[in-house]
Amino acid sequence: MSFLKVRFPQQAALSLLLPALLCAQSGARTLTIAQAVSEAVDNNLSVLAERANIPVAEATLITARLKPNPVLSLGADHLDVLGTRYNSINNAGPNEINARIDFLIERAHKREYRVETAQFNRQLAEARLAEAIRNLRITVISACVDLIQAKANLTLAEEILKNYQELFQINEARVNAGSVSPLELVRSRVAMLQFKNQVQRAQLGVTRARTRVQSLLGPQVLGQKIDIAGELKVPLAPATLPVEKLEQLAIESRPELQTVRLNQMRSVAELKLQLANAKTDYTYGTEYRRQQGINGTSNSMGVFLSVPLAVNNKNQGEIARVEAEQKLYARQMEALAINARNEVRAAYDSFVASRELVESIEKDLLDNARKARDTAGYVYRAGASSLLEFLDAQRALNDSMQSYQEALGDYRRAVVNLNASVNKEIIE
Repeated sequence: MSFLKVRFPQQAALSLLLPALLCAQSGARTLTIAQAVSEAVDNNLSVLAERANIPVAEATLITARLKPNPVLSLGADHLDVLGTRYNSINNAGPNEINARIDFLIERAHKREYRVETAQFNRQLAEARLAEAIRNLRITVISACVDLIQAKANLTLAEEILKNYQELFQINEARVNAGSVSPLELVRSRVAMLQFKNQVQRAQLGVTRARTRVQSLLGPQVLGQKIDIAGELKVPLAPATLPVEKLEQLAIESRPELQTVRLNQMRSVAELKLQLANAKTDYTYGTEYRRQQGINGTSNSMGVFLSVPLAVNNKNQGEIARVEAEQKLYARQMEALAINARNEVRAAYDSFVASRELVESIEKDLLDNARKARDTAGYVYRAGASSLLEFLDAQRALNDSMQSYQEALGDYRRAVVNLNASVNKEIIE
């Protein structure tokens, strides 16, 4: 009656380990979670699109540094192309040829403020890229944990199915020997077939989880079979982290908050630029003019100064826009800081709760469920109970193991969310 022995190894190691041997046999390319994250950051299309904004911002910075070009004007006037034949009688002409060059004098440090604003735009592009990478890391790590848990669920389901198959084989031999009724065989067969469906669902779960991981790694993995190495069970971190310190760390390091800070700083620079744009720029120029008349040739020079009169347009609209944006960014900063604090507290509470659940299951549920199954098996072997009672005990142990793996998966995801809420790897 070996099927009545406990087939679950101590601490449920067999159902939780994800052997590298299985990955090698399946022909999959095996990655660690860190490798999967690195590959996703390098190849994910959304991150690549966000990274492309940095050269755009750098090009804008190049433009901001440029000085205005001088303007060259060439002219020819009073040309006798119609055959008038200029002379002293018609007093027409003389022919004139001129060349003029104008220079724009930018006042109020406009160029310096343009450069400063463009530099903030580049930093904003980098902060948005950091936020995209942060979100991708969260998604990839969570997807990897889902795949690890799905494979652990499959390993557990296959082990349980093996128990039921052995139970069916032994009862089949006992029925043939006439020691038990055929009803026992039917019941053990039904239990075995029911768990075959569980194995198939677990296999489908692995396929779905693997597909999700592959979709996050980028187009280079199309046609490849990706696997994630690692165990579902990891050492539990202490539940005594300083929440207030974590909140402050989140406010200082999270990219979306850094983006708002940079927007605030950029708006200050842009306000200086718009105030400078309200100042009129001067244009000065010089001209050379050559006249070819009937009485001789003359050369002359001219100097010009152009000053726009700021009567109507004093850049009021852009100045008002930037001032309104400054108020908007201040409100956004306040709202995001509150949201970051709430996320940290919620993630920490989830971390503590999931950790306590894992400890509770390990301490109380697993051992008791295993002992109940062993006792039911002993009584059934002695002929003092029915197969149904043993199957109930077996199902209770199965449910306990599955609950344990779900709790371990929730704990791993809680760790991911807590690290993401702070934007630091505070828990390995």
